[in-house]
Amino acid sequence: MTTLILMADPNGGGGLGAIIPLLLIIVIFYFFMIRPQMKRQKEIQKFRESLQKGDKVLTLGGIYGKVVEVHDTTVILEIAENVRVKVEKAGIIKDNSDIQQPQK
Repeated sequence: MTTLILMADPNGGGGLGAIIPLLLIIVIFYFFMIRPQMKRQKEIQKFRESLQKGDKVLTLGGIYGKVVEVHDTTVILEIAENVRVKVEKAGIIKDNSDIQQPQK
């Protein structure tokens, strides 16, 4: 019968070897997940701050509208002739210029 005994490195060098893969995973996660999401959020925030009267937009609820008034945190959208709604800027997701209008 043979007994196999595993011994830890007496110098304690195994700790660094175990941490490197973990650090590598964190770096990869940051560059492929967190950084692009932060960039997207900055672009959306910049878009919402640059809203102007006359812009055609799409809301999170799927409503197409034209910006009539811009306030600090809200905008007034005209969604049909003489139909206006007040919407939070956070509820506006895109400029209508790059969205295809639904066919009537």
